[in-house]
Amino acid sequence: MTYTLTTPLYYVNDKPHLGSAYTTLACDALARFQRLKGEPVLFITGCDEHGQKIQRTAEAAGLSPQAHCDAVSSQYRELWRRWQISNDRLIRTTDPRHRRIVEQFFARVEANGDIVEGRQQGWYCVACEEFKDDPASAEAPECPIHRRPLEWRDELNLFFRLSRYQQQIEALIAQPGFIQPSSRRNEVENFVRQGLRDFSISRVNLPWGIPVPGHDGHTFYVWFDALLGYITALLEEGDSPDLDQALARGWPAAVHVIGKDILRFHAVYWPAMLLSAGLPLPQRVFGHGFLTREGQKMGKSLGNVLDPEVLLERCGRDAVRWYLLRDIPFGEDGDFQQQRFIDLVNNDLANTIGNLLNRTSSMARRWFAEAVPPAGAGAQLNHPLAQAAQMAQTTVLAGLEQLDFRSAAEAALQLAIAANGYLNDQAPWSRMKQEGQAEQVGADLYAVLEAARIVALLLAPLLPDLSQRMLSQLGEAEADSGPGASADWTQRLHWGGLQSWAPLPEPSPVMARLELDEPL
Repeated sequence: MTYTLTTPLYYVNDKPHLGSAYTTLACDALARFQRLKGEPVLFITGCDEHGQKIQRTAEAAGLSPQAHCDAVSSQYRELWRRWQISNDRLIRTTDPRHRRIVEQFFARVEANGDIVEGRQQGWYCVACEEFKDDPASAEAPECPIHRRPLEWRDELNLFFRLSRYQQQIEALIAQPGFIQPSSRRNEVENFVRQGLRDFSISRVNLPWGIPVPGHDGHTFYVWFDALLGYITALLEEGDSPDLDQALARGWPAAVHVIGKDILRFHAVYWPAMLLSAGLPLPQRVFGHGFLTREGQKMGKSLGNVLDPEVLLERCGRDAVRWYLLRDIPFGEDGDFQQQRFIDLVNNDLANTIGNLLNRTSSMARRWFAEAVPPAGAGAQLNHPLAQAAQMAQTTVLAGLEQLDFRSAAEAALQLAIAANGYLNDQAPWSRMKQEGQAEQVGADLYAVLEAARIVALLLAPLLPDLSQRMLSQLGEAEADSGPGASADWTQRLHWGGLQSWAPLPEPSPVMARLELDEPL
């Protein structure tokens, strides 16, 4: 069965920001992990390109909405290419095939009696693309999220009968593991407990969107349209825009990974829509936290927004991936602190992991004919580093299954720390001077190099670039985790895979120290 995972479809009112990069990097690590395990993966990302906010943003820039969407979506595509994100699909909701999928899905929901006409009155936030519950008596209400004035709306809309699905949604969110982490589930339970209300799925007098079939003047509400992008994205090139054919390509999704601010749409509205259409539900919805910078919310007005392009240019892929995935518990809010970022990258990657491989390889080449030393006792499964490697492997695999990237990264790091400690305790530089100790030195160096090999393999989903450089320095093939990768990763994790007397390339630092003289 295909392992389908998705990022949100990012709203193209502005260029990509660190929050969207954070979600996408996490999904990339998960997709790479599943491929390395041998799972057929369909990793979906994309852009949500309809709605009044897009229309107004384009008008303000003197562009047509389509031209605006083309420009911003190309920025997303190029940024993910530069970050080497391994997505299989990048869907745009302006794709003509998407319109057909939306129409077919709507027909099923309408045939089920779940579409009714009603009057929508209330304060509307264009930035959020939703009505707010602020009291109508407020003189100048504003959106609590965007701090912008709300607009009063009074119009006839089409409504989805969400209230019909109260019991089914209650049962769904009560299922262990459907909403993660558990703190997110509590939020949704509180919302559902108040009683589900029918919600508007159309807007009137809005030309930028998909027209509702059979309802002149109505355009699909951006959320109804966008959520279906996950299904449109399943289509392969050359497929006709047929809903059943799309579903057969990889539905249901194994996991939707989203920011916590859009959890309600994915954990309540979306499942109810799917139930109405008689379609399978996603297996898991994971809502991660927000990023701040030095303890402050990031915003243009504060001038403290971290640009993912600048981060990439000045720091490189490995450094940013490591900090975001290793330091921030995925699911909780995180704070980007520049000094801690520098310290973690230098201490963990350049010193602990990089120096371990560099110095061990140098000694092995010097004393054992530029090759991997004879394994001896170093290849035995009861070797302390073999046992440490098994513990690390168990923790990494369990952590990645649960999107606990922090524990996975920490476990790989701890194996490198254990190998460094073992090397220091055995002190081969001293033993090699003693008569009759060459065999023991060889076994010790083999064990440390083998531990470094396991570290490199365990890092493959998290830091594919660094993993490749480490394996190359050991004379090993890379652990390919991109689309279409062959799956021998779990076999290669077995202790003792490094071949004695295999040539060792001349070492060079696999991770340069990070030096930032100015704020990012």
